[in-house]
Amino acid sequence: MDSKGLAVAATILAGALIALQAPINSKLGGRAGTLPAATVSFAIGLIVLVGLVAVMGQLGRVGDARGAPWWYLAGGVLGAIYVSTVLVTVRELGAGGVTAATIAGQLTLSLVIDQLGLLGVARQPITAAKVAGVVLLGAGVALIVRD
Repeated sequence: MDSKGLAVAATILAGALIALQAPINSKLGGRAGTLPAATVSFAIGLIVLVGLVAVMGQLGRVGDARGAPWWYLAGGVLGAIYVSTVLVTVRELGAGGVTAATIAGQLTLSLVIDQLGLLGVARQPITAAKVAGVVLLGAGVALIVRD
């Protein structure tokens, strides 16, 4: 498998695991409350990541983030918003609905990011085929979340 194929496979696997995240966190939220559950989720993730960074001998590199532009650090805030939101919305939408809606939002904004070359991403124009893909994905979300 070439490197692009491996990257696609790894991303599909990570995406599949995210489908587990919302219902797991929702159950924790039912027990501890929404924001406490999100906090526990991020704390456990932090412990795992610190352990991995330490094992890889890169703990000293964490300080390299100091002085980075504020928007380099916004990923943590965006992750907290996502986890806190889906922790609640999975109760109404189910795991499939949350995942479908998440992907629709990601794809829609990613096309804008690509079109404008935001955040250092190489510019890639929005095409009719890409718009059709977003429209079809929106239809898919509607089909998945309807009763």
